[in-house]
Amino acid sequence: MIYTDLTRKAVDLMFEKHKDQKDKSGLPYVFHPWHVAESMDDEISTCVALLHDVAEDTDTTVDDIRNMGFPDEVCRVLKLLTHDKSVDYDTYIEKIAADPVAKKVKLADLKHNSDLTRLPDPDSKALLRKEKYKRCIDFLENC
Repeated sequence: MIYTDLTRKAVDLMFEKHKDQKDKSGLPYVFHPWHVAESMDDEISTCVALLHDVAEDTDTTVDDIRNMGFPDEVCRVLKLLTHDKSVDYDTYIEKIAADPVAKKVKLADLKHNSDLTRLPDPDSKALLRKEKYKRCIDFLENC
Protein backbone atom coordinates (compact mmCIF):
# COMPACT_ATOMS: atom_id res chain seq x y z
CA MET A 1 0.00 0.00 0.00
CA ILE A 2 1.14 3.52 -0.74
CA TYR A 3 1.02 6.15 2.01
CA THR A 4 0.44 9.69 0.75
CA ASP A 5 -1.71 12.58 1.91
CA LEU A 6 -4.40 11.40 -0.53
CA THR A 7 -4.33 7.76 0.59
CA ARG A 8 -4.45 8.87 4.23
CA LYS A 9 -7.53 10.95 3.36
CA ALA A 10 -9.04 7.83 1.76
CA VAL A 11 -8.23 5.76 4.88
CA ASP A 12 -9.99 8.33 7.05
CA LEU A 13 -13.08 8.39 4.83
CA MET A 14 -13.19 4.59 4.50
CA PHE A 15 -12.96 4.17 8.26
CA GLU A 16 -15.57 6.84 8.95
CA LYS A 17 -18.07 5.29 6.54
CA HIS A 18 -17.49 1.59 7.39
CA LYS A 19 -16.56 1.80 11.10
CA ASP A 20 -19.89 0.44 12.37
CA GLN A 21 -20.32 -2.22 9.66
CA LYS A 22 -19.49 -5.91 9.92
CA ASP A 23 -18.57 -8.28 7.10
CA LYS A 24 -20.26 -11.64 6.47
CA SER A 25 -17.98 -13.24 9.06
CA GLY A 26 -18.89 -10.71 11.74
CA LEU A 27 -15.51 -8.94 11.65
CA PRO A 28 -15.24 -5.16 11.30
CA TYR A 29 -15.81 -4.32 7.63
CA VAL A 30 -12.88 -1.89 7.50
CA PHE A 31 -10.48 -4.84 7.27
CA HIS A 32 -11.81 -5.77 3.81
CA PRO A 33 -10.99 -2.51 1.95
CA TRP A 34 -7.75 -2.28 3.94
CA HIS A 35 -6.76 -5.78 2.76
CA VAL A 36 -7.62 -4.93 -0.86
CA ALA A 37 -5.61 -1.69 -0.63
CA GLU A 38 -2.57 -3.51 0.71
CA SER A 39 -2.12 -5.26 -2.63
CA MET A 40 -2.07 -1.97 -4.57
CA ASP A 41 1.15 -0.37 -5.76
CA ASP A 42 0.24 3.21 -6.65
CA GLU A 43 -1.66 6.12 -5.14
CA ILE A 44 -4.75 6.03 -7.37
CA SER A 45 -5.40 2.29 -7.08
CA THR A 46 -4.78 2.45 -3.32
CA CYS A 47 -7.40 5.21 -2.94
CA VAL A 48 -9.83 3.30 -5.14
CA ALA A 49 -9.28 0.09 -3.17
CA LEU A 50 -9.86 1.86 0.14
CA LEU A 51 -13.04 3.52 -1.13
CA HIS A 52 -14.37 0.81 -3.46
CA ASP A 53 -17.40 -0.03 -1.30
CA VAL A 54 -18.17 3.42 0.11
CA ALA A 55 -20.63 4.47 -2.62
CA GLU A 56 -22.10 0.97 -2.86
CA ASP A 57 -22.56 0.22 0.85
CA THR A 58 -23.06 3.61 2.55
CA ASP A 59 -25.07 6.78 2.05
CA THR A 60 -22.09 8.48 0.36
CA THR A 61 -22.13 8.87 -3.43
CA VAL A 62 -19.25 9.11 -5.88
CA ASP A 63 -20.23 12.77 -6.35
CA ASP A 64 -19.88 13.26 -2.59
CA ILE A 65 -16.41 11.73 -2.78
CA ARG A 66 -15.52 14.05 -5.67
CA ASN A 67 -16.78 17.03 -3.66
CA MET A 68 -14.49 15.99 -0.80
CA GLY A 69 -11.54 16.70 -3.09
CA PHE A 70 -10.70 13.27 -4.48
CA PRO A 71 -9.37 13.48 -8.05
CA ASP A 72 -11.45 12.66 -11.11
CA GLU A 73 -9.31 9.60 -11.83
CA VAL A 74 -10.28 8.08 -8.47
CA CYS A 75 -13.95 8.99 -8.86
CA ARG A 76 -14.16 7.73 -12.44
CA VAL A 77 -12.92 4.29 -11.35
CA LEU A 78 -15.16 4.28 -8.26
CA LYS A 79 -18.14 4.91 -10.53
CA LEU A 80 -17.14 1.86 -12.63
CA LEU A 81 -16.77 -0.29 -9.51
CA THR A 82 -20.08 0.76 -7.94
CA HIS A 83 -22.48 -1.90 -9.14
CA ASP A 84 -25.85 -0.54 -10.18
CA LYS A 85 -28.22 -3.39 -9.33
CA SER A 86 -30.22 -2.69 -12.52
CA VAL A 87 -27.14 -3.70 -14.56
CA ASP A 88 -26.48 -7.41 -15.11
CA TYR A 89 -23.42 -8.54 -13.10
CA ASP A 90 -21.63 -9.93 -16.17
CA THR A 91 -22.09 -6.61 -18.01
CA TYR A 92 -20.74 -4.81 -14.94
CA ILE A 93 -17.63 -7.06 -14.93
CA GLU A 94 -17.10 -6.55 -18.68
CA LYS A 95 -17.04 -2.76 -18.20
CA ILE A 96 -14.53 -3.13 -15.37
CA ALA A 97 -12.30 -5.30 -17.59
CA ALA A 98 -11.75 -2.36 -19.94
CA ASP A 99 -10.13 -0.19 -17.25
CA PRO A 100 -6.73 -1.25 -15.86
CA VAL A 101 -7.18 0.33 -12.41
CA ALA A 102 -10.76 -0.93 -11.98
CA LYS A 103 -9.66 -4.39 -13.12
CA LYS A 104 -6.74 -4.51 -10.66
CA VAL A 105 -8.88 -3.41 -7.71
CA LYS A 106 -11.80 -5.70 -8.63
CA LEU A 107 -9.49 -8.71 -8.92
CA ALA A 108 -8.10 -8.06 -5.43
CA ASP A 109 -11.64 -7.52 -4.12
CA LEU A 110 -12.97 -10.74 -5.66
CA LYS A 111 -10.01 -12.77 -4.42
CA HIS A 112 -10.47 -11.53 -0.88
CA ASN A 113 -14.22 -12.09 -1.02
CA SER A 114 -13.58 -15.63 -2.30
CA ASP A 115 -11.52 -16.61 0.72
CA LEU A 116 -13.94 -18.87 2.58
CA THR A 117 -11.53 -19.25 5.48
CA ARG A 118 -12.78 -15.81 6.53
CA LEU A 119 -16.18 -17.36 7.32
CA PRO A 120 -16.62 -19.46 10.46
CA ASP A 121 -19.22 -21.69 8.76
CA PRO A 122 -19.55 -21.24 4.98
CA ASP A 123 -23.08 -21.99 3.82
CA SER A 124 -24.41 -22.84 0.36
CA LYS A 125 -24.79 -19.13 -0.49
CA ALA A 126 -21.10 -18.60 0.26
CA LEU A 127 -20.15 -21.52 -1.97
CA LEU A 128 -22.29 -20.14 -4.81
CA ARG A 129 -20.74 -16.68 -4.38
CA LYS A 130 -17.27 -18.24 -4.52
CA GLU A 131 -18.11 -19.97 -7.81
CA LYS A 132 -19.50 -16.74 -9.26
CA TYR A 133 -16.39 -14.84 -8.16
CA LYS A 134 -14.09 -17.55 -9.55
CA ARG A 135 -15.74 -17.20 -12.94
CA CYS A 136 -15.27 -13.41 -12.79
CA ILE A 137 -11.64 -13.74 -11.66
CA ASP A 138 -10.92 -16.10 -14.56
CA PHE A 139 -12.54 -13.68 -17.00
CA LEU A 140 -10.68 -10.63 -15.68
CA GLU A 141 -7.32 -12.42 -15.58
CA ASN A 142 -7.69 -13.67 -19.15
CA CYS A 143 -9.11 -10.67 -20.98
